Amino acid sequence: MTRLAEQRIKSKGPKKILACDGGGILGLMSVEILAKLEAELRAKTGNPQLVLADYFDFVCGTSTGAVIATCISAGMSMHTLREFYVGSGEQMFSKASLFKRLQYSYDAEPLALKLRSELNKALGKREVDDPALLGDDALRTVLMIVMRNHNTDSPWPITNNPFAKYNQRVRVDCNLNLPLWQLVRASTAAPTFFPPEVITFAKGRPEEYEFLFVDGGVTTYNNPAFLAFQMATASPYGINWPTGTDQMLVVSVGTGSAARARPELKRDSEWLLDHAKNIPTALMNAASAGWDMACRLLGECRHGPRIDREYGDMVMPDPPVGNWTGGKHFVYMRYDPDVTQEGLNALGLDDIRADEVQKMDSVEHIAKIQRVGKAYADEAVKLAHLRGFV
Repeated sequence: MTRLAEQRIKSKGPKKILACDGGGILGLMSVEILAKLEAELRAKTGNPQLVLADYFDFVCGTSTGAVIATCISAGMSMHTLREFYVGSGEQMFSKASLFKRLQYSYDAEPLALKLRSELNKALGKREVDDPALLGDDALRTVLMIVMRNHNTDSPWPITNNPFAKYNQRVRVDCNLNLPLWQLVRASTAAPTFFPPEVITFAKGRPEEYEFLFVDGGVTTYNNPAFLAFQMATASPYGINWPTGTDQMLVVSVGTGSAARARPELKRDSEWLLDHAKNIPTALMNAASAGWDMACRLLGECRHGPRIDREYGDMVMPDPPVGNWTGGKHFVYMRYDPDVTQEGLNALGLDDIRADEVQKMDSVEHIAKIQRVGKAYADEAVKLAHLRGFV
């Protein structure tokens, strides 16, 4: 089991990592960005059948990013993944019953069934077969899924890395025996949107126990790029890939960003109400930007939007010039559309309202979300960013 993942870990040569942010149906923007990248790689290699699992050694994701990463690791093309989002987006956000809406807005069952079916199909199984497991031998890359364990109040990045402590086959609760679809569903279980996911460990054994999981975005790792770098290099995880701008590439893909400045808020009562509604999102956005900043500091950034007016974008020229006091450990790109109204206008999409493409459950605007992803990809994704890794 995990034969292909082990081969990717042990193989010689530069390593390539893909990290996908959370964001619900806005993940379709990420899909379009990655579709452009896949098309560019197909043209460059002359291989029209190339999929991103042929290129990336390690893919990871949080929430909707976990869906994308897992499907890529299973060998899915971006065309198939696009059809998954466009064709099933509304079904995945089916309204829960009126009674259940007191706890969460959407029914988890349609997404769970779709994930199980599509992953079994991609991994060469029949729909009626037992569900594919995290340790499935057909997964073509190292895979990491970011969840939050509600019982332990901690982030849980779970991988198919055969060298990881909790992936040892001698353990009765080996993580590799967990259903793959269930881990992905757990990573997408955004509180108030979807119910949590209960996962059973050491199933059928006297040691059997359960944990309750919610969306990995409710951690500081909605953007999992730095976490992936850590997993690939820190000795406790056993992967131990070498670093350097000729050794490692990290591609980070977002689901659209939009600053929400509100200078009109002045009175204490308004601030209290604003905090109550917006602190969770504010913390997630700050953490995402913080990991992006860390990657641009430690990595040779070749593309990325400006983070703020002081830090700038840290994009390095060619040839690169040092922009901090240490060395660079990897090459880095951040692809993330600006979905403010100004950003949409700059993409020539002034007919799209910003609020239509900023909400994770905006399924009535799937076509517009897709247009944003395509327009941004056409402008931002360049094969030249991958120089030295193609």
